[in-house]
Amino acid sequence: MPTYVSMLRGINVSGQKLIKMGTLKKLYEALGFENVITYVQSGNVVFKSENQNSTLLEQILSDKIKDDFGYEVFVFVMTVEQLNNIVERNPLVNGADKVISSMYVTFLSIDPDMIGKEAIEVKKQDDEDLVFSNQAVYLYCPNGYGRTKLTNKLIESKLNVVATTRNWKTVNAMLEIALQRTSKS
Repeated sequence: MPTYVSMLRGINVSGQKLIKMGTLKKLYEALGFENVITYVQSGNVVFKSENQNSTLLEQILSDKIKDDFGYEVFVFVMTVEQLNNIVERNPLVNGADKVISSMYVTFLSIDPDMIGKEAIEVKKQDDEDLVFSNQAVYLYCPNGYGRTKLTNKLIESKLNVVATTRNWKTVNAMLEIALQRTSKS
């Protein structure tokens, strides 16, 4: 049974769209998903499913959240391989001058409209860095994500995608959990 990683966009931020992780875990289990593990409070979940269609899993989860909580939440679902590829392709990790705690990944729902790329790049501050790919935008924000102008909202609006951002520590922790679950298959 395949292992998946899901990330919910925009829950538990500034008191909006609140979902406790224990409740979220039960929601996944009620849908028949197995070995469900949540990580931190921002809607990161590792689970197993017989269903092998990530897009269908995203829709099933979004619909169930809407039914149970009354609000729409975009759910990103990816395979362990997809997440591993995003992690391995982070070009910022090898920069000797980069501090890991200042790295972020913005996951993209679809291949982006790169026409808007320049509108994002002009918001970059001198000490920041960003690299675009079809699945993600890699960010380096040494002054903290809360102070950057390279926000999730900016990326969504300029690339015409739905996006969700996670810090590098969370991305790697999710991958590690997923790899452990995969090896126990």
